[in-house]
Amino acid sequence: MPNSNFSQTSRPATGELPPGRPLQTEFDTGLDYPRLGSVTFRRGTLTENQEALFNAHWPRLGRVLEDTVIDVDAWFGRAGHPTIVEIGSGTGTSTAAMAPLERDTNIIAVELYKPGLAKLLGSLVREGIDNVRMIRGDGVEVLARMCEPASLDGVRIFFPDPWPKARHHKRRIIQSGTLNLIATRLKPGGVLHVATDHADYAAWIDELAHVEPLLEYKGWPWPEAPVLTDRQVITKFEGKGLDKDHTIREYLWTKK
Repeated sequence: MPNSNFSQTSRPATGELPPGRPLQTEFDTGLDYPRLGSVTFRRGTLTENQEALFNAHWPRLGRVLEDTVIDVDAWFGRAGHPTIVEIGSGTGTSTAAMAPLERDTNIIAVELYKPGLAKLLGSLVREGIDNVRMIRGDGVEVLARMCEPASLDGVRIFFPDPWPKARHHKRRIIQSGTLNLIATRLKPGGVLHVATDHADYAAWIDELAHVEPLLEYKGWPWPEAPVLTDRQVITKFEGKGLDKDHTIREYLWTKK
């Protein structure tokens, strides 16, 4: 089980992360987990309109990583609905396109990049989408610190950073430990959906497809999947890959 070592001594500005190198959960499973560097972004500013929307709506729709388990029913204002966590939602293109097709489902989009969250928030407000909430933070830490065991109906990881250099492979989110953590957060029958257009990362995932005993690998496609698996739109990063003739690989697992 993870050992929590994270505390928030002061409340930062709206949607801002504490400065410096983020604290990370220390797992005692003996498995591999991705390592983070300092969370810094070169283009982190919002437009005036984005800033106004963010300040107005983030208190209701978003939160920053903290050591508090999410009360999903209270946050979404409804009870008994399935819940999916999307790790690395980027600018939210896919999130905003899929959410109206699964209005009965609670979607929690997790992303570190504030302008990406601001774009998603703008889409939610303009289009009246009310089944999406956002968390700014690292996906592994959100799962470990803010999600109850056996509480999720699905986890999505679409086009994660491939970290192509060999010395950076330890930063890839798909690791034996991450798969185990996801499995512990999924309900029995819950679904993990991963997509990548990076050939080397696909080979990496292939090697890990059967490593987690709590997950049953379903491959792709899986017509009987209990959650929506059609991503609906081509995301920004997927489009770049298709322009370079990359092959999109998709993976599905279910919690045993």
